[in-house]
Amino acid sequence: MNNQLQQQIRKRVRLLSIVVLAVSLLLFTKLYMVQIVNYDEFSERADRQYQKPADAFNRGTIYFSDRTGNLISAATLKTGFLIAINPKILQKNNSVESAYQKISAIIPLDEAVFLSQANKANDTYEEVKKRASEDEGKAIAALKIPGVSVFKDKWRYYPGGTLAAHVLGFMGYKGDEISGRYGLERQYNDTLSRESDAVYVNFFAEMFSNLKKTVGDRDFEGDIVTTIEPRTQAYVENMLKGIQSQYSAERTGAIIMNPSTGEIHAMAINPTFDPNNFKEEKNVGVFKNDLVESVYEMGSIIKPLTMAVGVDQGKVHATSTYNDTGSISSDGRTIWNFDKKGRGVITLQYALSKSLNTGFAYIVQRVGNKTFAEYVHKFGLGERTGIDLPNESKGLLDNLKSPRNIEYITASFGQGIAVSPIEVTRAFASVVNGGKLVQPRVVKKIQYKVGFTKEVNQSEPLRVISESTAEEIRNMMVYNVDNSLLDGKAKNPRYAIGAKTGTAQIAERGSYSEDRFLHSFVGFLPEGDPQFVVFMYIVNPRGVNFASETLAKPFIELTKFLINYYQIPPDR
Repeated sequence: MNNQLQQQIRKRVRLLSIVVLAVSLLLFTKLYMVQIVNYDEFSERADRQYQKPADAFNRGTIYFSDRTGNLISAATLKTGFLIAINPKILQKNNSVESAYQKISAIIPLDEAVFLSQANKANDTYEEVKKRASEDEGKAIAALKIPGVSVFKDKWRYYPGGTLAAHVLGFMGYKGDEISGRYGLERQYNDTLSRESDAVYVNFFAEMFSNLKKTVGDRDFEGDIVTTIEPRTQAYVENMLKGIQSQYSAERTGAIIMNPSTGEIHAMAINPTFDPNNFKEEKNVGVFKNDLVESVYEMGSIIKPLTMAVGVDQGKVHATSTYNDTGSISSDGRTIWNFDKKGRGVITLQYALSKSLNTGFAYIVQRVGNKTFAEYVHKFGLGERTGIDLPNESKGLLDNLKSPRNIEYITASFGQGIAVSPIEVTRAFASVVNGGKLVQPRVVKKIQYKVGFTKEVNQSEPLRVISESTAEEIRNMMVYNVDNSLLDGKAKNPRYAIGAKTGTAQIAERGSYSEDRFLHSFVGFLPEGDPQFVVFMYIVNPRGVNFASETLAKPFIELTKFLINYYQIPPDR
């Protein structure tokens, strides 16, 4: 055998080996997809005796993650049965009444409705009971009633009921298609969706004809792991329910976020809803996540940010003084302190603790309108935070384009500009974490069906203010809690806790209401190693004037819960 022939044989052997290897890899890939990735789906296909002759509903899971990292199901699938009748067969067999008696002995049915469905001439399919339990479905199937069918069924189920409903959202129909309608269900609909398992194809035909789709050119399906800590979320929801009831408010809400990572441990609104029974809600507005989708004039909680501008520019400090006359006039308008009283020469720390508007008008005059507006934007106000929830709004800061000084003065204490709760929470996180603007998020990671996990990590945050500025503002807010909040009764001897209240008139049809107010509150703990930044608000509470009356005590009780539950070491 000459050398040329030997070389040809070697080439053919190599080519054959490559083909065999490629086919082996394809077989291995397909077997992996069938036996590992899609095991649950193919296992279900094996049980066809109850299978509904339509696409079976399937969807990924959403998890809460507790403080120790354990996963708790937040949105999953529940399995049961759908009971249907064939009126044509029941009428032919003269068994309508008999079928009703037998079925209703197992599942309560409205007789009038059943008879109306069963007596439809020439009708071959009517659903008489959805979401029957497994025991109920199998008991009816065992009766073997001609004209009565039992189909396996699955539906979206939220084990926690109302828990984090505004974060999770729910499933609903958009036209003829069911998909995520609010919250994470909508935001991650493509990831949570599953391909229909109603179409069956030949194994090898699919492997070779649909190779591209099999090995990677497809949307990855996965499960979502959130940052929501269920016990913390439950505490906040119960707290808001109490506040809402006590003050007959239109709405209350709260956010608890890690100021360094942007991870949101709790996000809640009251009134809330049960996503398992969302169809019972008469007011669809209850589904809206106001913490992300709405903007408000926040009032005096903006004052620490204004103070940060002055400190960062080197124009003022906590001990800087000014002459408080009780009011300031500009562009034909006069702005007053809340009590219309002047206090003479005072420090800016005193102005912050007593929430005096004149002090923050003074800071804007010191730094200048342009610089003040630039910092407001640097704090992320007036832009979307990029939180992983749908329909995020951005703040309204058009007043800071005005040539009139009065617009900047009113903005310095949180009037005339409107921002979302998540925007202002992120802005305060930059003060708490040492001066960096983080991105809020409610998703920790995505666990893909193909076997890998994507961690949702914080990108490098932008610096807004210096570390020294952030430290000075934190100290001022701690001083406020220790000496002013609840007349000093809020002070914790072992933990340095900072906070600021805000009260703002609600703008309505171009003017401010005389009797409707928004109370807001921001706080953090502990100052030595900040773990939490907290935002709270209440819309139109009845019978009270200031946020210190409505939100201070709930905040202090919340800090006690966080300290105990997360076992935070003291910093004093």
